[in-house]
Amino acid sequence: MLDNLKKYNIVLASKSPRRQELLKGIGVDFTILTKEVDESYPSRLPSIDVAPFLSLKKAKAFQDAELPDNYMVITADTVVIVDNEILGKPKDRDDAVRMINELSGKAHKVVTGVTVHTKEKTKTFSVVSKVTFEILDSQEISYYIDNYKPYDKAGAYGVQEWIGYCGVSNVEGSYFNVMGLPTQKLYKVLKEF
Repeated sequence: MLDNLKKYNIVLASKSPRRQELLKGIGVDFTILTKEVDESYPSRLPSIDVAPFLSLKKAKAFQDAELPDNYMVITADTVVIVDNEILGKPKDRDDAVRMINELSGKAHKVVTGVTVHTKEKTKTFSVVSKVTFEILDSQEISYYIDNYKPYDKAGAYGVQEWIGYCGVSNVEGSYFNVMGLPTQKLYKVLKEF
């Protein structure tokens, strides 16, 4: 599978252990190399376009001049959108509580943008999943935040953790997209690269 990728040294530009696990899960061998990237975006950019915009920005941080010919860089960015507001990573515990309170009892979108970049070709795409939360009380929210410390996650939650088991009533679309990498779509793109 993915024999067409054997000519590349593949780099995953992400510190996320979930993305690393998911990329391994589709059978890709890779190394990790990250760069600090300013994650700002134009204020008029529609919220649905922010994740692919940021994934492309992360890929372009790898200058073609510094990339050997046989390198492929994969970058990703995930945003949570509720009531047209983007929830990024929480700044602190109070911010995490605020975010989960906003998600409680509602449906929201999770958008992951992915860019696959080589010297010859760049492909950016995004996948949208809809996640519905049950109403969570303050004790449940505190339990989750204090035990799982979701400060490195968009929207202050990881669907693969306790809150996903007990608080998420429905996922429409790719579950793995909600975790941070739309594996089925990425596999298809890599197959055609």
